[in-house]
Amino acid sequence: MQKTTSPTTPGVWPAFLNKFGAFIQGTLCGWDRLRLRGTLRHLFQPTVMEAYLNACRVLIKDFGQLAESLTLKVKAAAYATAEKLGRPLLYLPSSQTDQGELAEKIAQREGIKDGLIAIFSCVEPCLSYVVRGNRQTKEIHLELTQRKCLHFYHYYQHAQFGLMHVRVQSWFPFTVDISLNGRHWLARQMDQAGIAYRQRGNCFVWISDWGQAQALMDQQIQTDWSRVLGPILDQTHPLHREIARPIAQEYYWTASSTEYATDVVFQQAADLAKLYPCLVHHGISSFSCRDVMRFLGRRVPEKTGKVHAKFQGEIISDVKERPEGIRLKHSLNGNSLKLYDKEGRVLRTETTIDHTLEFRVYRTSERDPEGKLGWRPLRRGVADLPRRASVSQAANNRYLTALAAVTGTTPLSQLVNRVCTAVTREGLRYRGLRPWSEQDGRLLEILSQGEAMINGFRNRDLRSQLYPRHQLVGQQTKRAAAVTRKLRLLRAHGLIRKVSGTHRYVVTENGRIILTALMAARKADVNQLTKMAA
Repeated sequence: MQKTTSPTTPGVWPAFLNKFGAFIQGTLCGWDRLRLRGTLRHLFQPTVMEAYLNACRVLIKDFGQLAESLTLKVKAAAYATAEKLGRPLLYLPSSQTDQGELAEKIAQREGIKDGLIAIFSCVEPCLSYVVRGNRQTKEIHLELTQRKCLHFYHYYQHAQFGLMHVRVQSWFPFTVDISLNGRHWLARQMDQAGIAYRQRGNCFVWISDWGQAQALMDQQIQTDWSRVLGPILDQTHPLHREIARPIAQEYYWTASSTEYATDVVFQQAADLAKLYPCLVHHGISSFSCRDVMRFLGRRVPEKTGKVHAKFQGEIISDVKERPEGIRLKHSLNGNSLKLYDKEGRVLRTETTIDHTLEFRVYRTSERDPEGKLGWRPLRRGVADLPRRASVSQAANNRYLTALAAVTGTTPLSQLVNRVCTAVTREGLRYRGLRPWSEQDGRLLEILSQGEAMINGFRNRDLRSQLYPRHQLVGQQTKRAAAVTRKLRLLRAHGLIRKVSGTHRYVVTENGRIILTALMAARKADVNQLTKMAA
């Protein structure tokens, strides 16, 4: 395959593009689905909720009456909005109904391009309050627990965000969820900028100016959410000020779930159709738990190259065949990295973050905003959305880089023949590598690990993995010299190069391709190889 980087590919690391750039028309990196949650977060503490009742001059035993009166006002506001705008308000007897599909059908049938499409009401589970009694103290108190209540879904063709919806809980603590899609948002941006495009579902199969489209997606990350979401809250939940007044609190916005997608758009569907099965096979058969951890930003100890013994999480990789194609998914503690083929021509890598504490952001402490900067847990608040986008894009890029060497038209024997043959460099002869031997195989396996591929390695990093940790006196120097000879051998074959001015080495682009191919071949079983040869 021709190694030509596409000129319209901002935001994607070059390894994948250098190999398949001749077949790619453009790339697009940015938000896919965003779920933003508005909460009166202090009301999630029962003691504060009881203080709220006290401010309203309502006894705990009368909590139900207060909640019911506010719920009736929320319902009345929803009906009033639907009536005012002449749109339907439909009750859905099942929460399993695909509301998005229903809204799209209504919008298409009635030609709605802007404004409210419909309001759906549905009974769904939620966190809410009940009054409980304590037999020992003979007192009653409020308890936050799982319940069910009526929710209102407001579906819009929004002027800025395109197709989106707002979900309003009709019972305390009146949580609000806003779901929007970055690709629908981009379509509105491109309409205003006069950029031509062809959109299918939530992806684009052609854009006249990929660079300008990417610049518009980058603008989404810098959105002032408090300013943008305020009018939406006023429109869909006009009772929010009355509800929040007793504790003088405004709705606090968090991102309960984010999906950040990198789309690699191929010129011809046939090229992606030929490549995609190889990507899926490589992703499910070759990537280990430590690879998944590295993709999603977790460091693997350099000394062992293995998952830390104290790691308590769960790592899952699976393949699912859907009507629209095959999906490959890697999950780590509730966050995930997925690979799709969409609309025949779009290769999508997508990072989903539901649990932010797996990541870090460089910021001050919330308790001391003027204090010292440091690496602290990533927050769910919308203030950390730019960092969330950054770590998501890095995860997508690491994954695409790892997939870059998966396939090609060159046979494996031809690819590795040069490194298995003796070479002469600067008058010195270096033996060929023996990938199937235990010694060389172990060396190449260490080089193919995530930390070595991305961050590089030093002599002592290799030494700690090739030899036992407890060394006899006098052996350390000998083993360092032995690793130095191995490094010279690898450099002679062009698999690694030295970083100028440091003691660190990195794997070359050609080395990535050869190492990935060799590791895939080493891990393949007899049945797999037989099928390939058939």
